[in-house]
Amino acid sequence: MTTLKNFEELESWKKARELAGYIYALTRKEKFSRDFGLRDQIQRAAGSIMHNIAEGFEAGYNAEFVRFLKMARRSAGEVQSELYLALDADYINEDELKKAYELTIEIKKLINGLITYLNKTVTNKPKTS
Repeated sequence: MTTLKNFEELESWKKARELAGYIYALTRKEKFSRDFGLRDQIQRAAGSIMHNIAEGFEAGYNAEFVRFLKMARRSAGEVQSELYLALDADYINEDELKKAYELTIEIKKLINGLITYLNKTVTNKPKTS
């Protein structure tokens, strides 16, 4: 694996940023924007994915990075669940759900791959970046 100098180079972070932007666009829709609880919760969960990836990268140790990646993966699952609430409330349509859901699946796969890689390295030494 190429040594990365900052979290912005991680594909998982880039995709999480894309998802967060899409979620924010969806929540600006008139009906969705008025459901303050769901709107705020799904925005926080989507943002949490990218924030946890960044925070974990900056932790300095692979074991700590893995811990944050697992939190990011859980937040992606939360977004997936909240998308169904938005669909059921008629805030988004099937195509919008599908696009966001597919992004979360891609992010989770990238996170899982990164976790696997990090777990194969010595986890008590600082990461090389």
